[in-house]
Amino acid sequence: MNTDAATPRAPTASDVLAAQARLRRYLNPTPLHYAERSGCWLKLENLQRTGSYKVRGAMNALLAARERGDLRPTIAASAGNHAQGLAWAAYRLGMQAITVMPRNAPDTKVAGVAHWGATVRLHGDSYDEAKAFAAELAAHNGYRLLSAFDDPDVIAGQGTVGLEIAAALEPDVVLVPIGGGGLAAGVALALKAQGVKIIGAQVEGVDAMARALRGDDAIVEPSATLADGVRVKVPGLLTRRLLRTLLDDAVIVREAELRETLVRLALEERLIAEGAGALALAAGKRVAGKRKCAVVSGGNLDAGVLAALLQDVRPRPPRKPRQRRRERLPLPAARPPLLPAGLSPFASPSASALRPVRTDAIETLIA
Repeated sequence: MNTDAATPRAPTASDVLAAQARLRRYLNPTPLHYAERSGCWLKLENLQRTGSYKVRGAMNALLAARERGDLRPTIAASAGNHAQGLAWAAYRLGMQAITVMPRNAPDTKVAGVAHWGATVRLHGDSYDEAKAFAAELAAHNGYRLLSAFDDPDVIAGQGTVGLEIAAALEPDVVLVPIGGGGLAAGVALALKAQGVKIIGAQVEGVDAMARALRGDDAIVEPSATLADGVRVKVPGLLTRRLLRTLLDDAVIVREAELRETLVRLALEERLIAEGAGALALAAGKRVAGKRKCAVVSGGNLDAGVLAALLQDVRPRPPRKPRQRRRERLPLPAARPPLLPAGLSPFASPSASALRPVRTDAIETLIA
């Protein structure tokens, strides 16, 4: 058997650009926010449709499959966010989706999948058990099995996060959480050619990708963690191949650091992030950079978990900020030209609108 023929083609930067063209019609860019106390920009994918960046890869995969004429029902295993992204994308495109989630998946994520009309199957106690069951269902029923991270179309879709960061910020360091590696691989494809350093973040005891990149392929049961979205036992093969050459470093974060960062985001930045969503910012404290950007990958956090964290975790006071002579905020967006009242900048100009506007009329408008 030719294993190379069975291995999917690795995506390229061109695939990320093609994904951006596909997704522009369906997904708006998410905002950037400067966390001044942390000295780091935040890419707010917690404000994305379905509350996570995962919808990018799922939507791009369905659109690319439709272009190829593949209209089979799609099945996916997920700890929650990939399932929600697939459910929303299938709903928008009128396609059928089945999701397999672990029995301990957060209730908010299970409810989010069901809301968009996808079939939900709860199986196993981990992502990897759900993944094996999804593969079995796909083989028996002829479904298309869509990996949460180890698929060229998914990786390319996640890479659009990097394109949006580069267009708005021109960073020198971008930090991304790593579970299976889809987001990190996509962002690296989008930004590496621009000289941006890509730093991955993993949790202590949930560091399969970091170990695999060091040559340690031993399969270890991941520890329990607040960051359930990155709790992956076996990282992707495609993502591993890409990150071996594109990832600059991987930072391992302690669980206590992760919990404190999540609470800081809520109290200091007024941002709700799930465990995996706070992971990149937690790692950013150990990474130097003039213009750092951390991806807040998701915000689907159970209210009970957040309430318990706010009650139990007492963050240390932040260090006194350095005096800066120059504010590190982006230049204001270009404003449309001032027009007389009643003339929309988006309307087709009439003959009267094309006549010169007197300067005294403009001064009256300004007054």
